[in-house]
Amino acid sequence: MTDFDAYERVLWAGKAAGYERVFMQLSRRMVEPLLDAVGAAAGAALLDVGTGPGPVAEAALARGLTVTAVDAEPSMAEAAARNVPHADVRVAALPDLDLPDRNFDAIVGNFVIQHVGDPHKSLATLHRLLRVGGRIALTCWHMPHSTGNTLVRSAMTQAGVGWPADVPASPFVELAEPAPFAALLSGVEVTEHSWLHTVDPDVWWSGPASGVGPNGMALSLLDAATVAEIKTVYDSLVSEYATADGMVALPACALLATASR
Repeated sequence: MTDFDAYERVLWAGKAAGYERVFMQLSRRMVEPLLDAVGAAAGAALLDVGTGPGPVAEAALARGLTVTAVDAEPSMAEAAARNVPHADVRVAALPDLDLPDRNFDAIVGNFVIQHVGDPHKSLATLHRLLRVGGRIALTCWHMPHSTGNTLVRSAMTQAGVGWPADVPASPFVELAEPAPFAALLSGVEVTEHSWLHTVDPDVWWSGPASGVGPNGMALSLLDAATVAEIKTVYDSLVSEYATADGMVALPACALLATASR
């Protein structure tokens, strides 16, 4: 386990409920495109890595696939098992998946690859598990074009608050562009998907305010007065995306990479 992997275990410990309530509503937009990308027919065996509370596994079962779902965080796996009782849900972390070689017709990971300490080793594991002729599809955030993901950090910067040294950058950060992402999977198609995520601005703030995700970890290391200053700046920034009904429409952008074995 790398230092980043150890940090990730701390980052997400017990955070399933907060993630499901706030951020899963954003990430689930890519569930159907992800499954479309692997093109698995009913009856095929699919592995969902980094399943979180299970939205991909649930959609895959609805398509008639046989689903194994894994997540490194026990509270996430518990939520997935509750939400998708007919999936085989396990606690397991990339790159060390104790699963049989060549066991899956398709493998998907929705916004998980940026949460592993060694993306290259993790991809080698996924290729080991994939049958000949099978397909892998992974998503990652295209951060320069995904305002919803960067809003809190932007508020910190404008408030004059530095990013805490205890919150490391993902080893994947330099790969989260079309060409490097394609190279990581070796000979793939990468497509960009953009949309507006409509959400209550206070609900969106409540995710990091309750410690969910890297932004949440950063806020948790600050005193209450500093967090209040950041919230004031956040309120100003998010108001630029206000809709007529009191919600906000935040730009989101993801990359979807697909490879065949």
